[in-house]
Amino acid sequence: MEAELPWTEKYRPHVLSEVVGQEEVVKRLKAYAKSKNMPNLLFTGRAGIGKTASALALAHELYGEELRRSFLELNASDERGINVIREKVKDFAATLSLGNVPFKIIFLDESDSLTRDAQNALRRTMERYSRTCRFILSCNYSSKLIPPIQSRCAIFRFTPLSEDNMKTRVEYIAKEEGLTLDKKALEAIVYVSQGDMRKAVNVLQVVSSTSEHIDEDTVYKVTSKARPEEVKKMIDLATKGEFINARDQLDKLMYEYSLSGEDVLFQLNSEIIRNESISDELKLKLIDKIGETDFRVSEGANERIQLEAFLAQLALLTK
Repeated sequence: MEAELPWTEKYRPHVLSEVVGQEEVVKRLKAYAKSKNMPNLLFTGRAGIGKTASALALAHELYGEELRRSFLELNASDERGINVIREKVKDFAATLSLGNVPFKIIFLDESDSLTRDAQNALRRTMERYSRTCRFILSCNYSSKLIPPIQSRCAIFRFTPLSEDNMKTRVEYIAKEEGLTLDKKALEAIVYVSQGDMRKAVNVLQVVSSTSEHIDEDTVYKVTSKARPEEVKKMIDLATKGEFINARDQLDKLMYEYSLSGEDVLFQLNSEIIRNESISDELKLKLIDKIGETDFRVSEGANERIQLEAFLAQLALLTK
């Protein structure tokens, strides 16, 4: 029996018109697909917003059934050394395309993980085989690529997906899978995903294994995330000077939800930004304190002591 694909693969867009939230990017890519000609491309932006999906959808529209012979996908974070450029990439780029499109495509995902030597080798390969091959590079940080590579590519900057776009896609997948999704559960999935569509789809698949009816409680339990109102409650208690009660609320977050110190800090950062009862001036001071606390925790300091110290600072600043 063939294993079922993860939903991130099963519901990945196969044509450009299915890519959501990147209208300007899709418009330019459709023009390339129609003309069957394109330059080297550089896709940059945060994770889970459609870079890989757009590259594969463009390849599907260009090659159709000839995709396997004309398209090579590599993940540069797995194969990041110079040998992969000298062997796999060079060998594939050197051969002619046999289909209707006069060039092949090499897709290097997470290309900002390539070593400096590998990037210099890639630069020469892109230049030498420009007649027979085009490159699509995908990365989170374009600044990590050397300038000669950036100058050889048309740069596409992918913007974060809106909540509406994420909700629409999650609702579509839930309908296709025969799931019922509460409004609050949908909002919870969007909240814990933080703009990452891939994470949202994974969360939906995980919670669907427990029940066909998905509610808010299940989403937070499965993802080990605290409800935003519970984090806000801890902030409100501290700002009122009720340090002991705020500390008890911290215990609940860390032990009942099994949150790490970094998880708590991440949600604190989000909720302080969203809290309308806190002035902009105070938000600046608190975000600065969160940055200091996060640094200490990442350097190995006791996370419980550091979080209590942050709550103490929050109480003192609002006294």
